Amino acid sequence: MITLIIGENSFENDRALARIVVEFDGEAEKIDGETLELKQLPDLLMGMSLFATKRLVVIRNMSANKSLWNSFEAWIGRVSDDIHLILVDAKPDKRTKTYKALQKSSTILESKLWTDRDLSSAQQWVIEEAKKLELELDKKSAYTLVAWVGVDQWALWQALQKLAVVGAVSPEAIQNIIEPNETENAFQLFEAALKGDVRKVQRMLQVFEKTEDPYRLFGLLAGQAFQLATLSIADVPDATIASDFSVHPFVLSKLRPFSRRLGRDGAKTIVAAFAEADTAMKTLAVEPWLLLERALLKAAKTA
Repeated sequence: MITLIIGENSFENDRALARIVVEFDGEAEKIDGETLELKQLPDLLMGMSLFATKRLVVIRNMSANKSLWNSFEAWIGRVSDDIHLILVDAKPDKRTKTYKALQKSSTILESKLWTDRDLSSAQQWVIEEAKKLELELDKKSAYTLVAWVGVDQWALWQALQKLAVVGAVSPEAIQNIIEPNETENAFQLFEAALKGDVRKVQRMLQVFEKTEDPYRLFGLLAGQAFQLATLSIADVPDATIASDFSVHPFVLSKLRPFSRRLGRDGAKTIVAAFAEADTAMKTLAVEPWLLLERALLKAAKTA
């Protein structure tokens, strides 16, 4: 029997594997597929143990071992009936003969990474996971947690572990205990600029210079500037904007007060500042942190 666990969502892959391992009465044999050699396959896939009638063999990342992966097609039909072979691979080449042969003869469990379009699923998931930890998480807190942490399941699971230690959960507790994701960090920086707090902007930039990539941070800030302008110009509900641009409504709700105060002209001025910085980053040999600071200070002056 062969089970193929694929997809880039390592959390779901590990969960799927853990379920199989728990149900197996014995010790799983775990093999690194990248270093596995062809000569080892007979004992691994056809041999039996003196101490067990059934075996569970887990091979990770075999597709990275090109020569072995291409040769494995011939071994698929030779796996012993007493062996449950599990192949775990994030991105196997689906064009290869080996993958096509596995498609016909194995059980395939495929995971996908969540995106901002999966926000509702993420919120429901954290509520269900919290119950397993005997942690009461209402919809408002689930909404806040996903907005604060993002949709990465590993990050959400780790956040729930921390919250379980505290026991009582509220939006305020989440923001005090859990480290925000980089998007939220970028928003806090943008928010400081929109409040005209120049000193805070400069202090935060000094911290970010040690830990963040300036181009990635700039992309997040520019995206938020664009969202601000959209809120100021578009005559549609925030939920429509959130859906059209695949952003969390929570982010827009935090930008909405600034969009009202700045109006169209103020929002356009801020977008123009980021557009100018973007052009300079692409055409001039100027330190990106300097350009990023200049754009934020223009936003602070406008605010």
